[in-house]
Amino acid sequence: MGVSREPLVPGGVLAIDAGNSKTDVALVAADGTVLGAARGGGFQPPVVGVGAAVDALARIVERAAADAGLRRDADGSDRADTGTPLVEHTSACLANADLPVEEQQLEAAVHGRGWARSTRVANDTFAILRAGVDAPRGVAVVCGAGINCVGMLPDGRTARFPAIGKISGDWGGGSGLAEEALFHAARAEDGRGGPTALAATLPAHFGLPTMYALIEALHLETIPAARRYELTPVLFATSDAGDAVARSILDQQADEIVALAAVALARLGLLDEEADVVLGGGVMAARNPYLMDALTERLTARAPKARPHVVTAPPVLGAALLGLDHLAAPPASHSALRAHYA
Repeated sequence: MGVSREPLVPGGVLAIDAGNSKTDVALVAADGTVLGAARGGGFQPPVVGVGAAVDALARIVERAAADAGLRRDADGSDRADTGTPLVEHTSACLANADLPVEEQQLEAAVHGRGWARSTRVANDTFAILRAGVDAPRGVAVVCGAGINCVGMLPDGRTARFPAIGKISGDWGGGSGLAEEALFHAARAEDGRGGPTALAATLPAHFGLPTMYALIEALHLETIPAARRYELTPVLFATSDAGDAVARSILDQQADEIVALAAVALARLGLLDEEADVVLGGGVMAARNPYLMDALTERLTARAPKARPHVVTAPPVLGAALLGLDHLAAPPASHSALRAHYA
């Protein structure tokens, strides 16, 4: 699928990082200059359908184009609406593009908007990886609400996992940690399990006296299910206070992160080479000392030359860098783009 007209930004990139909760869009010139940007809501095709999700994405792209001054018509309509591509290439890293078949479906829908001559859709974890490495080489583990891992090499080879929950063998992230903490706290209170301070700290977070009261509130949804994610910081604090059960849960999370990273490194032939392991997502951004120490120790045992670090750059930078990679842009363009987001 191609667009014949000359793009408004020759050699430019439309970078899209669309997560479950927010979407960032940037229009980037061939030299790495960010011409325009916009932020909008989350990207959730499983909830609203592919068409509606891409419609919402289009509105954010239009605002980024307006920010870049790329308007043609007196009524303010986006120039791409008349068939003129905005840029040479769209690099879209999207949540819920977990399987290659989903990437292909979304790529067709995004390319159909005519924003660029060429389009590449990838899972949003690839944006986090590329944002955290100087070259397209390494592995990323994202531990946010859930958990995912991808890897890449400069020659285009990748490593990835389905990352769609327990049916694909996944455990962890904020949802898994909260669920495990609740499990142990409930059993501690009723006597089926050993003692843990979580039996007091979890209900106390919501102003409740017992785990029974918290179980009832969650079951009857007087506390919305979405608020379970608030329990991850409580788990961290309980671990910091020395609770053995809380620490065992973080040990399990460290094991999962290392297992993902080590398998991805091995698939790419990097297990015994120096390679970056980029850590992203809210659980990693918290930099809990016990969890970070545990995963670093375990990763060093599996991959002695691996370099783990928490990514600080925004994922939209990674999407843009992937676009510049695709266009074989010079290193100066990459440096200029990184400087913008520094």
